[in-house]
Amino acid sequence: MITSTSNPHIKQLIQWQNKAKERRRDGVFVAEGLKMLEEAPPRLIRDIYIVQALAERLQNGKTEKERALWNKISEAGYETVTEEVMRKAADTQSPQGVLTVLEQPAYDREQILLKDNGLYLLLEDLQDPGNLGTILRTGEGAGITCVIMTKGTVDIFNPKTIRSTMGSIYRVPFLYVDSLAEILPVMKTAGIATYAAHLQGEESYDSFSFCGSTAFLIGNEGNGLKRETAALADSFLKIPMEGRVESLNAAVSAALLMYEAYRQRRQCEK
Repeated sequence: MITSTSNPHIKQLIQWQNKAKERRRDGVFVAEGLKMLEEAPPRLIRDIYIVQALAERLQNGKTEKERALWNKISEAGYETVTEEVMRKAADTQSPQGVLTVLEQPAYDREQILLKDNGLYLLLEDLQDPGNLGTILRTGEGAGITCVIMTKGTVDIFNPKTIRSTMGSIYRVPFLYVDSLAEILPVMKTAGIATYAAHLQGEESYDSFSFCGSTAFLIGNEGNGLKRETAALADSFLKIPMEGRVESLNAAVSAALLMYEAYRQRRQCEK
């Protein structure tokens, strides 16, 4: 059992939790909790740290789910740690007692852009990790093909982002690009229609057809899309709002657009 936060493995674990630079250097991220471990692809699992009491509970599991989870932990290999070490290493105030270190998944850009009737979300410089995680989770529900982000966007492996995805981080493909101006001409060549959510949009988002390959552009929470980025989109669209509201949360806007595309595509298939 690891009993000290001075242990080199724990010191490294804390660095991965706190610093995107460390995560990028080593190509890993940390997922906290039983659900994130349960849904983690075994091929990505590098290490598991678990408190003794939880390990014993799962080892003596009374349910099929607990027994299956313990088998997964045993096959991957694990280290037990004290409650104090877990509190220091975890990112939450009340940790669930298990941390999983995983390899960062990677995706091939060319294959992603060649998908038939792909549905893409392009994010420019989003800063809120909760927004990004919620977008991935919602995107999975709406059947999105890929989330493409600028390098100015918050790290997708930020612990808060990972928790917000509720497991979608394992299943939704994603790419980072230097700028959306780099990827938009490539998407147009591939026949993907691009739509910028913009205050200057004159037509409501539900007046367009999204049955073909489609990409939505969402800008920074405070500043929106850069002018030069928005200019590269095929069309501007707006989300109509009543009252004195000028804009919606980025994750809410993305959800509305993705689910409108999902609704239309279900109709198109009939």
